[in-house]
Amino acid sequence: MKINLSSDTVNQLALVGAAVIIILTVYVAGKYIRQMKTDTSSGELSDENWDGIGEYKNPLPTGWAISFVGTMIWGLWYWFLGYPLNAYSQIGEYNQEVKAYNTAFEKKWQNPDADTKLAMGEGVFLVQCAPCHGVAGDGIDGKAQGFDKWGTQRAVLETIEKGSKGLGYPMGEMPAGMASGDDAKAIAKYVAGGMQGDKPAAFSACASCHGEDGKGLGGQAPNISQYGTTAFVTDVLNRGKKGYIGTMPKFSDGRLTDIQKDAVATYILSLREK
Repeated sequence: MKINLSSDTVNQLALVGAAVIIILTVYVAGKYIRQMKTDTSSGELSDENWDGIGEYKNPLPTGWAISFVGTMIWGLWYWFLGYPLNAYSQIGEYNQEVKAYNTAFEKKWQNPDADTKLAMGEGVFLVQCAPCHGVAGDGIDGKAQGFDKWGTQRAVLETIEKGSKGLGYPMGEMPAGMASGDDAKAIAKYVAGGMQGDKPAAFSACASCHGEDGKGLGGQAPNISQYGTTAFVTDVLNRGKKGYIGTMPKFSDGRLTDIQKDAVATYILSLREK
């Protein structure tokens, strides 16, 4: 493919700037090399000296003065005329292309069938999630969340025992040991079951942060009424998480579309033990 360097404003400015720098460098270097061969020091010395080394009261060299003023003029021209902030930029063009692509992607896949969504989710998972959670989603021997048990009663019980951290909710981190024994098991069964049926009395330990309905008191804590669903996974993807082996990024930064986040959440739920 033939590249036309003069077709882009940035390239034009770079070429002009490079040519000017080369010309000035050759001229200034040649001028001072000639002066070093012929010139001798002369003029009135200033009163100050350092270790016997004085400074002449000579005026600023014309070349230096011109270069200094010229640089200032060029800078003003560059910012306001040559390449103003609201002009074309390659980064801006890239962002526009990404936005257009994501819009087309969302439109094309807005209603994928179950198999397509699962395949899409697996592809995203293998690229974005597998490096920490493992290709099989098993958490790599406890180094990260294992999705084989996530969303189950066993996983809720483990969270109650060990606590939870890193989601950045205003209520702060969940400490370990909020309940134990039969109380912890009753809470785990209730939460993993979608908070259906009779609420165990021990749930009061959770309600202080999550609310009696488990919905997180208006965003102050996780909405555990959605635990084990794609909505809960999507919320974690959007918020990011600080784990034991590093920080999971916030996928709300645009690297995944809403459909992709829903797809990867669907795939993660498919990894859960039956």
